[in-house]
Amino acid sequence: MRQGKISENVLKRSVLKQIKTYRDEVISGAGIGKDCAILAFAEGEQIALSTTPVTAPLAQLGSYAIPMALNNVAAAGAEPVGVLLSILLPEETEEAAFRQFMEQTEQLCQSCQVEIVGGHTEVTAAVAEPVLTVTGVGRKEAARTGCPRGIKANQDIVVSKWIGLEGTVRLARRYQKELCGRYPVRMIQEAAAYDRYFSVIPEAAIAMKSGVCGMHDVSRGGIFGALWEMSSGAGVGLEIDLKKLPVKQETIEICEFFELNPYELLSGGCLIMVTEDGVGLTGALAREEIPAVIVGRTTDGNDRVLYNEDEKRYLDMPKTDQIYQIV
Repeated sequence: MRQGKISENVLKRSVLKQIKTYRDEVISGAGIGKDCAILAFAEGEQIALSTTPVTAPLAQLGSYAIPMALNNVAAAGAEPVGVLLSILLPEETEEAAFRQFMEQTEQLCQSCQVEIVGGHTEVTAAVAEPVLTVTGVGRKEAARTGCPRGIKANQDIVVSKWIGLEGTVRLARRYQKELCGRYPVRMIQEAAAYDRYFSVIPEAAIAMKSGVCGMHDVSRGGIFGALWEMSSGAGVGLEIDLKKLPVKQETIEICEFFELNPYELLSGGCLIMVTEDGVGLTGALAREEIPAVIVGRTTDGNDRVLYNEDEKRYLDMPKTDQIYQIV
């Protein structure tokens, strides 16, 4: 199988068909466009859970993995509460480096107002680079939406911040020397610091208060992959104005350097929100200094259409994230 996320067809054929639902507590389980499981134990309150694995240098691992797991929880309409960490370390890992990683991770969790509630740490020859699996845990009122079930035709699609942020950060950090050979050092340093935008918890909370119909965290596969997954899970079509998709100039330059497509690049920090009132939602986000723009609408049907001025084309099924062509 190809590197990266498995394809939608493989997911349906070899994963989802094998999974059955037996428990009444499972409100929402595994499915297309579902990044978070929802469980109900007490009347009126639910628990949201989301797991994500990330491989990266130890010093940067937490900054990628923690927001990704918590973003999925927030996009499900839940308030993040804690994380479970499962860490696989190469044999050459020094204890001092591991301690520093834990200190950084604890600081990151504090900034997100969540607690490290448990996990597992293991040193193994099976990995060449640290692997961190984070399970995000959140609480959710039963009456609140957040998953794609609330998405219907003729609703506005709003995107927060910028696409390709996470891929931009990873490439800027890993290939700083090569990139600085063409671009100003200050530009690459700025791109490497975009991890400060990785959390979508603030915009998800505002969207919930604004009556959002559904949300989807943009991550692996980029904005194209996320739009496909969201529309597939909700059973709606899309009409997207390609020129309205927000992207940083640094992302464009770095993608040109590596000949990558920014629309299919890791995009942690970007949130898709579907709402009846896109103007009202973007206004509410702007008041909290969170950039957001209406990029299109949902439609009645299955077509996922991209418009680029007079050009019209159809969105393809998600591909392997562009980051795997380089990293």
